[in-house]
This record gives sequence, structure tokens and C-alpha cells, in this order.
Amino acid sequence: MRQVNIQSLTKALQEIRVHTIQSFECYRSADRLSVPLMSGLNPPVWELGHIAWFQEYWIGRNQQRVQGLACDTTHPRTASLMKVADAWFDSAKVAHSRRWDAGLPPYQQCIEYAEKTLEQTQELLQQESDSSQSLYFYWLVLQHEAMHLEASAYMAQALQMPFTALWQTVPVKLLLRLGAQTAQLPAQTWTLGSDVSKLEAGEHFYCFDNELQEKICEIQSFEIDLYPVDWAHYLNFVEVTNHPLPQHIRKTDAGFEAKVFGHWAPLNQHDPAVHLSWTDAQSYCIWAKRRLPTEAEWDCAAKTLTDFEWGEVWEWTQDTFGPYEGFEIHPYTEYSAPWFGTHKVLRGASRFTHPVVRNVNYRNFFTPERNDIDAGFRTCAL
Repeated sequence: MRQVNIQSLTKALQEIRVHTIQSFECYRSADRLSVPLMSGLNPPVWELGHIAWFQEYWIGRNQQRVQGLACDTTHPRTASLMKVADAWFDSAKVAHSRRWDAGLPPYQQCIEYAEKTLEQTQELLQQESDSSQSLYFYWLVLQHEAMHLEASAYMAQALQMPFTALWQTVPVKLLLRLGAQTAQLPAQTWTLGSDVSKLEAGEHFYCFDNELQEKICEIQSFEIDLYPVDWAHYLNFVEVTNHPLPQHIRKTDAGFEAKVFGHWAPLNQHDPAVHLSWTDAQSYCIWAKRRLPTEAEWDCAAKTLTDFEWGEVWEWTQDTFGPYEGFEIHPYTEYSAPWFGTHKVLRGASRFTHPVVRNVNYRNFFTPERNDIDAGFRTCAL
């Protein structure tokens, strides 16, 4: 969802909030509103409050919405609908470990806060025009909520609790893939990035700052998998090399099983392998005498090959996350820049990626040891 108007934003913001409340109801009904202090997790009540706070901070309290990307982020915000919101839910100022401190507002209060902020957002949106630069911030909070929604599914999987994702993409089940498994692409000059001219032309085309500008890449001829590495191939690697099994996978007398949201079931060997770190992917590639694609190679293949399948699993690439040449930071300054140089780029989408986020240009990024997300990979020939 990159080109928006008042009508599309109104519908999308309402729908995603239904998904968000349903997601956190899973935690409440499973009596998991309290979670252990762990990297990659947040207390569900904090997550819900943060989503509401972020929306209010960038819309209801933002006195420079009309400036769009030119907004002065240091300007004084108006008061919050919840007096303690800034002290608890500003992720840039509240350290991860502090989110477990006593005094966090109760679940029902955060639910009410989320209701009020959405109502405020929708009222203000109806006062905008389709030509207003303010629409950028409505798009931003929509994307932000969608990302936290995906994180709620990852956390439920990490906790192995019952969970329902209404927005989940139904995987494509291919019992047999006929024809070529790889494709050869010629050497070429390839341009990474979203079209900045649309942003400048005021077409209400929006994307994240790390996608903007252009990065010109000289690509040599390469061979790339048409599909992410599946369980059949990855588990063969595990058995031959004694590499550790991924999280939530076990071997029984009947074969391999996967535990999904607390339920063990036979593993579909044709599904993409998931819960793999960048390090796992590298180990497989060394064993298979192949390599991970560069971000430019992945991008080129996804946009030029009609039979290139993506969208069921995030895919690690070789590249370290960094800016394209001419990078200009957007008002949400904590989104990209703090993570340049320490994270790896993933492309594609997972089954839990909300439709409003799914886009072939989207750049995801995580530290290379992370294996709690729905991440896998595909390979290229050496």
C-alpha cells in the first residue's frame, strides 16, 4: 500500500485495528499478558500502548502534520490522551528492560487508549484532503501498526501459545514443482530503490527512507533459485552435517514435526524452511557450494522473472543494511539510520506480513543471529 487517499486510509486503519485487538485478545485469553524478559519480546500491554501512542504522537499531537516529510520533529507536541503515555510508550526513550517495570497501565486502560486514539485519527483524517502532505503520517502509522502485528505473531510462536492471525496469507502448497528450479540472468546494470520522482511530484506515493534514492549496481551473470530453500533440502543438510535443528522442529519415528503456536504437526517438506538465522543460511550455502544472493540480485530476479516465487518467508541476502546514496532521513528518525551497519537485509515477505506492508521494494532488516522470525533464504550458484 504505497499510493493512498483518504478513503483507502480510512478503511485500512479501521481494519488493521480490528486485527490488532484480536491479536492481543489471544494473549489475554491465553493468560499471557505477562511474558518473560527476553530479547525480541515486549509485554503485550506495552505493545498495545505503544501502537496507540505512536499513532497519537504522529497524528493527533503532531502540530506539523501539514508539512509532511518536512515536519520539524523537535516541535512541542500537544498533551496526550493518556497522561502517562510518554513515560511508558516512547520506544526511543524507554529502554527495553524498563518495559517490564511495575506501574504499566492495565490492559483495559490500554484498550480504551487505543480506541480513543483511533477515533481521534479517523476524525482528523476526514478533515484532510487527498492533496494534503499530512497523509504521509497516516500511512506511516498504518505501516507501523502492521509491523507490530507481525511481531505479535512471532512472539506468540516464541511463547508457543494458541494464536490466530486473521490477516495471515494462506501458503501456496505445491506438491510437485515441475520444470526448472533455477534461472540464469545476464550481466546488467540494475537500479535499486523506489522512484523518488513520485514523492517529489506530490503523487502521494510513500515508502520508507531506506528505500529512496537510487543505487546503481553492476550485476554479473548469475544463477538463482526460483524458490526459497525448502525443508526437504535444509533437513538433509542438518542430518549430513549435524547442524542444529531450527527452533520448533523435532524428529520422531514418524518423521519431522513442527510446533506452531503450541501444536505439533507433521512437517510439510515442500514448505520453505523458517526460523533460520543469517548464520544458518551461510552454513547451508557453504555445505551446498552455493551462496546467498545480493540484495540487487534478489531485486532483479523478483522484478524480471515471472516464475520467481516470493512472499511466504522473509529471505536473507548477503548485504549488510545500509543507506542508498543520497539518503535523507524521514521524520521517524529511529526507523532506519540507527541500524545501518549492524543488521542484514531481508527481502520478500512472510505469511504473517500484513497486506498493507507487502511490497517488492520493502527492505526488512534484522541482526544476523535472529532465528525467531519467519526467515529463510534462497541460493545462487558460486
